[in-house]
Amino acid sequence: MAEIKTTHLFSISLKVHEIQNLGQTPLGNRRVAVVEGGSFEGPKLKGTVLSGGSDWILARPDGSLQLDVRLTLKTHDGDLIGMTYRGFRHGPASTLDRLNRGENVDPSEYYFRAAPFFETASETYGWLNRTVTVATGHRLPDGPVYQVFEVL
Repeated sequence: MAEIKTTHLFSISLKVHEIQNLGQTPLGNRRVAVVEGGSFEGPKLKGTVLSGGSDWILARPDGSLQLDVRLTLKTHDGDLIGMTYRGFRHGPASTLDRLNRGENVDPSEYYFRAAPFFETASETYGWLNRTVTVATGHRLPDGPVYQVFEVL
C-alpha cells in the first residue's frame, strides 16, 4: 500500500479580532471569529493575511469544534490568494476548557486538523489551484497557528 507523502508548504498565524456568538442553532452553538490579519511563510511563498476573513465555528453536540474558514492571503510580491479550509478541533473537556480560558496548551494534548484549498488568478501561484493540502493547528491566546503541508 502506498503511503501519503507531504512536504511543508508554509506556516500561517492568524490574529482573531473578535468572536461573535450567534448562539444555539439547530446544528449546534455557532460562533464567528473575525480574522484581523496575520502572516504566512514557507519555502515557496510568504506574505500577510488580510483583514476581513472569518472562521464560522460550530460547537457540535459531540464536543468537537467544526471549522469553516475563508481568508485572503497577499503574497510578498502583491498577488492575492483565496484560502478556504474546513477542519476539526477536539480533545478532553479539561484541555478544551484550558484553551477556552486563553491558556497556551501543548498541541499534542488535542486534535486540530484542517484541509485547506486555494484559489488565485496569479500566474506565479496558479499551481495552488491544483494542489491538495492538509494542516495541523495549535491554538494560541490571540489566534491559531497552522503548519500547512502539500500532499505530493
